[in-house]
Amino acid sequence: MHPALTALLAARPVDAEAWHSWWDQLEHRTLGPADTDRAQAAALLAGLTTRLPDPDTLAALVTSLTERTPHPGPAHPHSVNIVGTGGGPATFNLSTAAALTAAAIGIPVVKTGSRAYTSAAGSVDLLERLGITLTSGHAATADHLARHNIAFAGPHVYPPPLTRLARTLYPLTLKPFGAFLNTLGPLLATVPVTAQLTGVSTPAALDALRPLAARLPARTVWLAHNRTGADELLPFADNTLHTPTGTVHLPAGCVAPDSGTLADLAPHPGDLTGHFLRALAGQAGTTATRTIALNAAALALASGRHTHWNTAYDAALDALADGTPRALAERLATARPARPAAPETPAAPAAPAPPAAPAARTAAPDPAARRPEATRA
Repeated sequence: MHPALTALLAARPVDAEAWHSWWDQLEHRTLGPADTDRAQAAALLAGLTTRLPDPDTLAALVTSLTERTPHPGPAHPHSVNIVGTGGGPATFNLSTAAALTAAAIGIPVVKTGSRAYTSAAGSVDLLERLGITLTSGHAATADHLARHNIAFAGPHVYPPPLTRLARTLYPLTLKPFGAFLNTLGPLLATVPVTAQLTGVSTPAALDALRPLAARLPARTVWLAHNRTGADELLPFADNTLHTPTGTVHLPAGCVAPDSGTLADLAPHPGDLTGHFLRALAGQAGTTATRTIALNAAALALASGRHTHWNTAYDAALDALADGTPRALAERLATARPARPAAPETPAAPAAPAPPAAPAARTAAPDPAARRPEATRA
């Protein structure tokens, strides 16, 4: 048995050298015979899924994986990604809707995601049904971003060792280990963005991700959490944002009116694309519209393009009322991939200043609603 697996199962720390050795042996098929490879791979994932390891072991694991992922090149200034850990209450594809809405109000977005683990349809499942293609490489991602202000990144952003791990497990699948992979996945994707908003469904995952997010050198990460267990910001819940500059509390009603329930955000598997497109035009109910706008506003603030919740939220509401996000989605569904350009080495853009911590909402879109202000811990 490999030393990394032995230590992990015994709840002992695993350092970066041991993780590097593990991935090297997996790549070169030197863990043992095929059955041994499969058994050790399954045991490793089962151990990680059953109990998250200590922070240093988890950080070493992430580093050992991301170092093996091709670098995407310089980040597009003020660009963001939104991706959740999954596992919370069933909702329709809010983060994908927020990504399209943010792009529609001028925020560059590179969106990552996955297929469904516990939800009715993951972002990849939805995009497939809509006819929107994932990018096949970093050059294609840059092209989509330049042409549409948004790109849905394909599996090339994830560490290649995970693909080898999946092949080693065959005929087993990764689905039994989805809880762990979805928790860690948002921080494993190598995307050319300056900021990321990640909704976290459980306190245990939040405790694990906070120190990891602080160590990411290429982008600032905002972790969002609320007591409903949803991995999105909700207008009717008390939300908390953990940012690099501190913790920001967004009480229910602070940004959007405090109304609605999770039932208003339920998935529509029998009308997946129809309901989603209606939501992008503000026609899927008031709660859905406000929730999408709230998350799009968070992306706008994380990007640094906006500094106040009220202007960002209102801009997202206006876009949804105009149907601009829906028009963008429909345009993406008919877009043809650009011909690959001659390879070149682009100049690195100037690094933008780190995004400011969210400012409290100062104006309400609904004058009749009373809204407590955001508070900072």
